Amino acid sequence: MHKMPQVDVYSIKGTKKGKVSLPSSLFAAKINPTLMAQAVRVYLSNQRRAHAKTKTRSEVSRTKAKVWRQKGTGRARHGSRNAPIFVGGGVAHGPRGIQAYKKKLSRPMRRQALASALTSKFKEKEILVVDGLEKIEPKTKRMIKVLKALGLEGKDLRKLLVLAPDAKKVFSASRNIKEVTSVSASSLNTYQVLNAGKVIFVKNAIKTLEERLVRKEKNG
Repeated sequence: MHKMPQVDVYSIKGTKKGKVSLPSSLFAAKINPTLMAQAVRVYLSNQRRAHAKTKTRSEVSRTKAKVWRQKGTGRARHGSRNAPIFVGGGVAHGPRGIQAYKKKLSRPMRRQALASALTSKFKEKEILVVDGLEKIEPKTKRMIKVLKALGLEGKDLRKLLVLAPDAKKVFSASRNIKEVTSVSASSLNTYQVLNAGKVIFVKNAIKTLEERLVRKEKNG
């Protein structure tokens, strides 16, 4: 039987309180770099929105009158100046603002990619578990004090704070700290894990994450 991975548990004062076992399915999984890269591409593509849009000849604000008479001028025949051939006219085949960048990744692949990312962070010793964080006052200066006690202060170190669904105070305390991203364990994804320098788990968030993935696995 494989030994479950373990990490130190810290108090909000920065002192060690012991160790906690992490689920092997998430923190001792086989690392698949290709799948992690695919999960990141899918996530970023799904954040993209089609903003570019050009006007067609029917949308530009110009007179629709015929530019010159049909015959007798010696020039090519034309309709109005809103045709794409004229400066200030409509654009032919331009972006319409309706492009779809939506991509999909199957649920088992998303689960495996997340486990790969968490395992990778665990092996790099970038996983931290804090007990009692959900009890702090919802104030930014209080959260900064906790980070300092843990040796994690500094704008150059990106931190991902993984919370249990009921940790609203922690979210309020951390939302104004630029280098800290707070996310619920119920919506944690591969990109967020890989994009962070340190991944800080509120202790009970580990159980939430495990239950979420086990439930999805049972549902297929």
